[in-house]
Amino acid sequence: MSMIDNFEGMLAAGQDSPLLRYSLGLEYGKAGEHARAVEHLRNAVEQDPGYSAAWKQLGGALAETGDAEGAIAAYEKGIEAAENKGDKQAAKEMRVFLKRLQK
Repeated sequence: MSMIDNFEGMLAAGQDSPLLRYSLGLEYGKAGEHARAVEHLRNAVEQDPGYSAAWKQLGGALAETGDAEGAIAAYEKGIEAAENKGDKQAAKEMRVFLKRLQK
């Protein structure tokens, strides 16, 4: 059984949480299923708008689907979330990705 299957099983059993959605997004991204990754990562940040790691992954997944505008918006929100909780490294990384998209 794959990690995706395990996580989907947990979700089906009602164990929904930002961390579970983030984990699903990561696994779908690794599998190249970026649209599915976006779906779960969006849910993670809806549940926890301060989840900077999820914003970062969401931006990357959106960029992979060709949605540069959406990726830019996700990185901007992610930078704000990271700065609000003092996560300087995450904010710095997202600024780099943001600059690349804005070129």
